Amino acid sequence: MTASSSPPPFDGGPYDFIIVGSGSAGSVLAGRLSEDGTKKVLLLEAGPSDNSPWIHFPLGYSRLFADPRYNWMYDSAPEAALGGRVLYQPRGKVLGGSSSINGMMYVRGNARDFDDWANGGCTGWSYADVLPYFRKSEDQSRGADQWHGVGGPLKVSDQSFDHELPNALCAAAAEAGLQSNRDFNGAAQDGFGYYQMNLFKGRRWSVARGYLSAARRRRNLRIVTGATAQRIIIEQGRATGVIFTLGGLLRSASAREVIVSAGTIASPQLLMHSGIGPAASLGELGISPVHDLPEVGLNLQDHTCIQLMFRCTRAITINDIANSWIRKTAAGLRYALFRTGYLAETGIYVGGFARSDPSQDRPDVQMAMAAWSASERTAKGAKAHPFSGFSFSPEHVNPDARGSITLTSSDPRVLPRIQFNFFQSDYDIRAMTFGIRLVRRITEQPSMQPYIASEIQPGKAVQSDEEMLQFIRDKAGSDIHAVGTCRMGADATAVVDPRLRVNGIRGLRVVDASIMPRVIRGNTHAATVMIAEKASDMILADARG
Repeated sequence: MTASSSPPPFDGGPYDFIIVGSGSAGSVLAGRLSEDGTKKVLLLEAGPSDNSPWIHFPLGYSRLFADPRYNWMYDSAPEAALGGRVLYQPRGKVLGGSSSINGMMYVRGNARDFDDWANGGCTGWSYADVLPYFRKSEDQSRGADQWHGVGGPLKVSDQSFDHELPNALCAAAAEAGLQSNRDFNGAAQDGFGYYQMNLFKGRRWSVARGYLSAARRRRNLRIVTGATAQRIIIEQGRATGVIFTLGGLLRSASAREVIVSAGTIASPQLLMHSGIGPAASLGELGISPVHDLPEVGLNLQDHTCIQLMFRCTRAITINDIANSWIRKTAAGLRYALFRTGYLAETGIYVGGFARSDPSQDRPDVQMAMAAWSASERTAKGAKAHPFSGFSFSPEHVNPDARGSITLTSSDPRVLPRIQFNFFQSDYDIRAMTFGIRLVRRITEQPSMQPYIASEIQPGKAVQSDEEMLQFIRDKAGSDIHAVGTCRMGADATAVVDPRLRVNGIRGLRVVDASIMPRVIRGNTHAATVMIAEKASDMILADARG
């Protein structure tokens, strides 16, 4: 389809920039690119506005986990090494994207992760290069130092609720030989301590709140929700606009530059539906290839995790609130009146980083404690156990596994196939097994014993490596930190170059977690915000010529 045969143009064009997706990258881009008032920006978001109260009170994300109004609710393909299990993949479909439905943990990754990007040819992406953008984005409640900034759009805070269970777990970690770490984003990553969160005064602080609250009043920024991109318009090797649905009708908008920020799953999907990707595979689906770029959709990486669950001896867990109308009402009143208590926090308090083997040059296992235990998570949610309980989960954050995002239809409404290929390497299994044993070692220390009635998953009967492997095959899954499907690199086979321009197509960039050459060792939201901050500067510099 050429521009002359495109659907009717959208009012207000042409634009300097069209941004597809308002998630952890797209909202940052919209805020920064429109900041000086001289650039005309269109931000397209497939989901609705972020006005649900469940988005804004922190513990409400449990309700968003399985709400199709705000969540794409993807499923993976069956995973061969996990008994053919299908892994649920929630992703934000709302202003703010996944930053409006996630667990709000603020972890940047290890400094060496970014040095690896630079050493692999991605000039300008070393830790020294990206640290200023982490600092620029941040409003750190502890104040500024060499690692942290204040005054940025992204609130980063300590959780204020003093909870005896995570306090005991921190003491137990010290008894188990782990060093205390107050700041996983500072001088070192190893150790155990409290996580910081994207919270402010008892409310979630998404990128929509941080970057769009003021920006949406700018006359040069137009934000359109309910607008689902169908394909990018490519003319003579240049991206000139986007075709999208709005109110059930096809519309088109033109721009000097198109920026795809739809996320690790949807960004390669949109490129491929636009004819940018593996030409042979696209042709088989009836999609006319525009540019043969075989790596689009490949290099999918994600952390894996598994939950150990414990029955608690004391009624101090979120289970106890969920199972009691009296406690639920009291917690609701406390939150409504004072913005404090369980509902003002995420329920995820403490954790840390460790190395599965001394040969590792940095941590490859992350841990996180949650003040609840529940039945199996599915697309329909999870039900709290009818007793006091908590979870303590190891996560493997340096996986060998590589997967893919592929199309199964030429219809953009059909969700793509997501294949992770988890636990097909000995190292991935060894690292997770180490994590399970480390979690047990911590919970067996004297400081935790008064709180544990029993281990309910997997149960103390599971001890041998073979039994651990079966537990992994039965219960391990995605930690929902997928990256890599539009890989950044200096080589011609990379999807984007180090300035995030799509190789072979002018006027088109990808800016989101999909550009990471290798997954970072930590939660991916903060790094995605950093990517968009850095990209904004590059885009504006290139626009000035």
